[in-house]
Amino acid sequence: MKYIIGCIGSALLGSLFTVWLVENTGHDRVVAQERGPLLAPPQRSSNQKSPITPPTPLPGGAGAGFVDQLTAEEQVNIAVYENVNRSVVNITTKSVRGDGFFFELSAEGAGSGNVLDKTGHILTNYHVVEDAKQVSVTLFDGKSYDAKFVGGDPINDVAVIRVDAPAESLFPVVFGDSRRLKVGMRVFAIGNPFGLERTLTTGIISSLNRTLQVHEHRSIKSIIQVDAAINPGNSGGPLVDTQSRLIGMNTAIASKTGQSAGVGFAIPINLIARIVPQLIERGRVTRPETGIAEVYQTERGLIVNRLVPNGPAERAGLVGPSVRRRGLGFVTLDRSTADLIVGVDGQKTLTADDFLTYIESKEPGDRVNLQIIRKGGETRVTLQLGGGEVGANGKPAP
Repeated sequence: MKYIIGCIGSALLGSLFTVWLVENTGHDRVVAQERGPLLAPPQRSSNQKSPITPPTPLPGGAGAGFVDQLTAEEQVNIAVYENVNRSVVNITTKSVRGDGFFFELSAEGAGSGNVLDKTGHILTNYHVVEDAKQVSVTLFDGKSYDAKFVGGDPINDVAVIRVDAPAESLFPVVFGDSRRLKVGMRVFAIGNPFGLERTLTTGIISSLNRTLQVHEHRSIKSIIQVDAAINPGNSGGPLVDTQSRLIGMNTAIASKTGQSAGVGFAIPINLIARIVPQLIERGRVTRPETGIAEVYQTERGLIVNRLVPNGPAERAGLVGPSVRRRGLGFVTLDRSTADLIVGVDGQKTLTADDFLTYIESKEPGDRVNLQIIRKGGETRVTLQLGGGEVGANGKPAP
């Protein structure tokens, strides 16, 4: 199955579901219709007793004591919504699609976001604002502001935008800790499904450490799976716990129709917390670099197919395929002479995704020990990671 970035994510759960990045494309918005006048109630004589018994007035005035009548669960729901509601924004985008010459089509989209600070930084999904020519943010008070793109990390589907709004209108979210999550914990999703602003849904954590592919051949691990209803327009909105703390950002659903089927996915907050400061400061993410430009994946491990000249891997002594020159200027690569990576720091590595995931948990300058097979024998190579910036397009920055 082909991977489609934008509306459709990777195919998960066999052939049962398609993963949709929950981005509203604008044409499936729900618009509330105005109701006509209500029918007048039937007239009755002044001495006719009403069949309806009016409620007993509550002491202390209208509404007093009402909270005491709510269940503990209802009180938690209300408290979470009132604590987080003002931190959630509605994001609308406009973009132009076409060949750039003869055919252009204006497209609208929608999503959600989280207020990060009093200076106007907003957290959302990268796919919500990707390729947008115009981004507008509506705060809880109904006021809208044009937003500027600050930085993005398409590999992890995270972006930061900024609005020039008064500090008194900005209510930052409170970060939680996604390492403490347990399956069965109660969670809340707040967002703008189908353009319906600040909608609250609730559910539980269904599973942890799921893998979700959102960019080419790179996937995010440690994804949170929830059963709270998430629909188009929820992208970028908060997933919070019962203490109103942000534990994740809603990003995708598994569905046959593109609408909620009770299987939603959120990016964990600890991953976001590592990325956001870099996006605000530099607009891009600095990732550790191995200097291995390309690998060839086999059932035994990863064959080093191409090295960055004078990069960390080449300086560490890793060996790529040998070049054989043939007649008429033809060149072939002999992979039988290349190193085969089978592990890193004692962890077995058989896929490129496993290898990249482990490397990205490190910092530039860290040292890692690669277990490799060279000429039939196993050996170890110590590699010091370099540092490389990855731009908003997911490619190394110039």
